[in-house]
Amino acid sequence: MKKSVLLSLLIAMLLSCTPDKSEQTTTSDPGFAAVLDDYYEQRLKLFPLEATSQGDNRYNDLLPNDISQEFLEQTKTFYTATLDKLKPFDREKLSDEDKISYDILKRELELQLEQYPFHQEDIPFNQFVGLPLMFGQLGSGEGAQPFKTVKDYDDWLKRVSAFAVWGDTAIAAFRKGIATNNVLPKSLVVKMIPQMNDLVVTDPTKSLFYGPIQKLPATFSEADKTRLTAAYKKAITGQIVPTYQKLGTFLKTEYLPKARTSSGIDVLPKGPELYTYLVKVQTTTNDTPEEIYQIGLKEVSRIRGEMEKVKTQVGFSGSLADFFTHLKTDKKFYPYKTPKEVLAAFNTILARIEPNLKKEFTNTPKSKFEIRQTEKFREASASAEYNQASADGSRPGIFYVPIPDATRFNVTSGMESLFLHEAIPGHHYQTSLQQENTSLPKFRRFAWYGAYGEGWALYCESLGKELGLYTDPYQYMGALGDEIHRAIRLVVDVGLHTKHMTREQAIKYMMDNEPIAEQGATAEIERYMAIPGQALSYKIGAMKIRALRTKYEQELGTKFSLAAFHDEFLKDGCMPLDVLERKMDAWAARQK
Repeated sequence: MKKSVLLSLLIAMLLSCTPDKSEQTTTSDPGFAAVLDDYYEQRLKLFPLEATSQGDNRYNDLLPNDISQEFLEQTKTFYTATLDKLKPFDREKLSDEDKISYDILKRELELQLEQYPFHQEDIPFNQFVGLPLMFGQLGSGEGAQPFKTVKDYDDWLKRVSAFAVWGDTAIAAFRKGIATNNVLPKSLVVKMIPQMNDLVVTDPTKSLFYGPIQKLPATFSEADKTRLTAAYKKAITGQIVPTYQKLGTFLKTEYLPKARTSSGIDVLPKGPELYTYLVKVQTTTNDTPEEIYQIGLKEVSRIRGEMEKVKTQVGFSGSLADFFTHLKTDKKFYPYKTPKEVLAAFNTILARIEPNLKKEFTNTPKSKFEIRQTEKFREASASAEYNQASADGSRPGIFYVPIPDATRFNVTSGMESLFLHEAIPGHHYQTSLQQENTSLPKFRRFAWYGAYGEGWALYCESLGKELGLYTDPYQYMGALGDEIHRAIRLVVDVGLHTKHMTREQAIKYMMDNEPIAEQGATAEIERYMAIPGQALSYKIGAMKIRALRTKYEQELGTKFSLAAFHDEFLKDGCMPLDVLERKMDAWAARQK
């Protein structure tokens, strides 16, 4: 989604595969189905990186200049026209399933149309998300961009040419932001410069982008192998490296001196209004920033109480702050010597929960699953993450773990809860089941709402004891650390962007309330500075899911089935929380 903040996270998170082109949306109203299908198809043409990430190869050679004014006008026209197409339909006369689609699409279009006055294109990327980072993943040959046929290789070369144009536009956009005081904090810019410079090489064969050439299929003719090898070397030397070099130089010499010393976006033009908008987008609620801030304070206090119990259980006599220091510094919590050992430990977690998953889930994904170490070029600033599988089974779901130094990987950092969140049954179950449901309209099969998706993943962390984990108090402490981390986010994200909380104050608040090293806290706080509001979605979503579960357990009594609740939650895919609650209430009524 680097067409707006709303879209930038979507592409990074959606690494899926498109359904068979012959599939049509299942709906009782053919006219309505046509609107949904047309929206999906037209959107893929506008955002071809989304098509690629979904395994639809029709637009793999396209890379629109999505920060140009021409493109922004094009998308504005598209959203307006689609909204007009919805107006003739009487929502109340649609089927229950179509009402869900109507509510989701109408809300999405209206929110998209609200974004333009904020000129988010003036900050085209940051240290955490944006095309320059995604381009490395795509061009490495290890991401969603396919490199299987000669056409695949030629398609990428066309995208490389377009990337050079995008880079020039990005510099012009940054300059426009400088002129209107719409700029990034200095602390983020200094992280972006080495990211650009790391992709600058003098020998093209040493470039990350040479990866596809090192894996040229044996079936290619010698003539094609020779031509493509020469073309890729030329593209790396003549287009890719100069673009990254130009971006790095610009950021260092021109942009950094003009970057701001403040931390939150409330100081930007229309900053407070932008943050309110982003909160609405990311939480899919009408909660105010202040309401979310207060929820955060209460949750931090509650979870600290649980941490005190663990401290007592393991016989630690110092303060909670002392216990945090103990967890971060005691050598027994750093048992690993190699990345392979860390990955093996995560595979052991999977083996332990597999017998219990059957009790809590009737429907499980067909998609395969792998655990991998994060690529070196982005490992230093990356978080653990999940890249979803392809619906056709050609690419597994991948749980990426950054391990810059295995000897510094802490076992009390919440390995079990991390796996439940990023992998199984968190993101892997949710995204795979969503895209495997061919009865959903395509725009919903590949949709993403953080409050639902991240909310589900965080809720899955709370299933640890039920799934046979958290038997070690230190792993449970790690889980509490992960939970309080999401509660802290409510405090510091809102604090940064509405209460003039500084980067340093936010880092201190985080370190005071969870066992996190300064380097980790710094990376987290700078992430919230880069993508305001996104970090709120986790806790807000998880609390809603837990509240719904509790409500139905009380209402249904012996008729409540946890597996049925989970299956119903997952079967219709991502949606805003208000739409979700209406759907789940209808399910509960049917159980009675």
